[in-house]
Amino acid sequence: MRSTVGVTALATLVLATFTAHASTGTTASTATKQTASKSASVAPSAAKPAAASKPSSSTASTKAKATAKAKGPVKAARPFASLKTGDGRRGPEIRSSAVLVIDESDSSILLSRNADVAAPIASITKLMTSLVVLEANLPLEEIITISRADRDIEKGAPSRLTLGAELTRGELIHLALMSSENHAAHALGRTYPGGTDAILDAMNAKAKALGMKRTHFTDTSGLSAGNIASAEDLSKLVIAASQNPLIEKYSTDPDETLMVGRHPVEYRNTNGLVRKPEWDIRVQKTGYTQAAGRCLVMKTFIDDRPIVMVLMNSFGKYTRTADAIRVRRWMETALDQAQLAGSR
Repeated sequence: MRSTVGVTALATLVLATFTAHASTGTTASTATKQTASKSASVAPSAAKPAAASKPSSSTASTKAKATAKAKGPVKAARPFASLKTGDGRRGPEIRSSAVLVIDESDSSILLSRNADVAAPIASITKLMTSLVVLEANLPLEEIITISRADRDIEKGAPSRLTLGAELTRGELIHLALMSSENHAAHALGRTYPGGTDAILDAMNAKAKALGMKRTHFTDTSGLSAGNIASAEDLSKLVIAASQNPLIEKYSTDPDETLMVGRHPVEYRNTNGLVRKPEWDIRVQKTGYTQAAGRCLVMKTFIDDRPIVMVLMNSFGKYTRTADAIRVRRWMETALDQAQLAGSR
């Protein structure tokens, strides 16, 4: 059992204010028990030009357009410089464009970069789709038939759900969360009372109720680039979703075999970390589109601490997973150092 001194030392190490340098890509800070006490995020930037005279109207217009563009889809990130903590200890290299790591037990922010910037979220959307469907208390054993409308969304979107396939609503939720099945998510919205428009209204209302101030949904699968949220918003969604036992189970199942038509089809989890015995993941969801890049959100326990991770717009296929591993190792190293300091 950890000593009180060790835990305190860990909190001091992990939550120390990170030195802000122009080359530093990620910052972390201590925070109060309210997430609203945000840490200052420092993105890599070029040297600031010398002051100039008042810009002309054309220059101001150009800057306005640039600012508007910055609010749209974030381009794939390049590797950022390592963090440096307040005590000079090097932090993890985080290559995702936006990151937020929170200790849910006290709402303290451990790492943050671009956490308040809204961007496309791809299939992270399916967490909200599933949450709204489950909270509507619709019968999970009701049979739903995959229609042409489900098959026609975003031509070319991969799916092994054939036209006319019959699955229960519960099975569709399972596939949407575990395997990020787009046609399953569309069918869930289509069969919601009032149809797709009604579920989108419910999803946006739920986002507002959760305090997701920079979130908007335009479809139930996440294929639309109009589905946007900030990392801060997604951390709230992860925490809300983690309170639903069915979402916990379905999102973290490593695999499942279901009958699709007359044939058994094996589905696997899109997050390989759920198959790693060293990870205790309670809720997770991956996402990918060209607009959103590769995204990963999850709630996991690290040294018995409930940690919420949000990683958005990773530039490579395995970067989001590698970033999660780097965060975990960084925290475990901080713990080891705290325990060592406490034993002296």
